Amino acid sequence: MFKAIIVNETDDGRIYAQLSDVEDSQLPVEGNVIIEVHYSDVNFKDGLCLSGKGKLVREYPHIPGIDFSGIVLESEDSRFKPGDEVINTGWRVGEIWFGGYSQKAKVRGDWLVPLPKSMSLKNSMIIGTAGLSAMLGIIELEDNGMRPDSGPILVTGSTGGVGSIAVAILASLGYEVTCVTGNVSENTTFLNQLGAANVIEREPLSQPLNKALESAVWGGCIDTVGGVMLARILAQMKSDTAVAAIGNAGDSTLPTSVIPFLLRGIKLIGIDSASKETSKRIRAWQRLSSDLPSDMLDLIGSEIMLSEVIQAGKDILAGNTFGRLVVNVKDA
Repeated sequence: MFKAIIVNETDDGRIYAQLSDVEDSQLPVEGNVIIEVHYSDVNFKDGLCLSGKGKLVREYPHIPGIDFSGIVLESEDSRFKPGDEVINTGWRVGEIWFGGYSQKAKVRGDWLVPLPKSMSLKNSMIIGTAGLSAMLGIIELEDNGMRPDSGPILVTGSTGGVGSIAVAILASLGYEVTCVTGNVSENTTFLNQLGAANVIEREPLSQPLNKALESAVWGGCIDTVGGVMLARILAQMKSDTAVAAIGNAGDSTLPTSVIPFLLRGIKLIGIDSASKETSKRIRAWQRLSSDLPSDMLDLIGSEIMLSEVIQAGKDILAGNTFGRLVVNVKDA
C-alpha cells in the first residue's frame, strides 16, 4: 500500500481530490517498469487535472502529476534495472495515465530517460517538463542560428516555470536576456538574480499591431504567452531569427500576417516536449545538467509536501505562484 492523490467524480459530476491509501493492485495493468517516486512538481496542467477543468482527464478515479522522478523497483524493459534513477515527463502521464502524485508509478520504459549523473532527483523535478521545454526551445533557436552576439533575447512569461528556467539557462550561456513581466517593480529582483539584463512591462507588447513590421529588436525569443503579444514580437524580430513558442498560456490565436515570415525570414517553432523522440529528450536533459547552474535551481524551486498539492493546484490556476513547485512524494 502507498500514498497518492486521487481525483474522483461524484454521481452528480462534481470533481474532488484527496490524499488516499492505494493498493499495488490498483496500478495500471499495462506498463513494464515500476518506479518508487521520490519527487514530482506542479504545472498548469496539474491544476486543471486536480480541478477537473480542461477535460484532460478521461476516466476517474485518477492520479494526476505530469512529471516524476524516482528509482526503478521492477523492470521488464532491458534498458532499465532495479536501482536505476529515472525521469518521466509527458506522454500524457497524469492526464490519461496515472501520474506522479503517487509513491509508486507503473509506466512504459519508452517514456523514461535516465537521470543525468550530475543531477539529483529533486533538481530534475525543479526542472520538470517546464525546464525540459525551455531547453528544447533554446536548442531549436541555437540550431537556427541564435548566438550570444545575436542581440537581446526576449523571454515572455518570465516568472513562470518555463520562463524562469529559460532566463537562467540563457544568462548562464552569455546571452543578453530581456524579460517581460506584468509587475516590473515586484519581479525585477528575482529576474535579475536569474541573470536578466533587462526587465520590461508586458503592457506595451500586449497592444494590437498597427502595422505588419516594427523596428527590429530581438535576436531570438522564448514565448509562453502567444496571442497578440506573439504577433507583436514577430513584428519586432531581427531578420533570419526564430521564436520558440511554448504553451501559449495567454491565447492560442495569432492575429498576424505572413509579412514577418516573408520579408524578414522569421521562423516560428512550436515546442511540445512530449512529442520529441527519446534522443532529443536525452540531449536536452544532458544540456540541462551542464548549462543550468545548480544555485539557480535553489532560487527557482520551492519544495512542498504531497498533502499540499491540492491547494498548490488551485494557486497555480489563479496565477498566485512563480518559479517552480517541487513535490516531495517519497516522504508523504
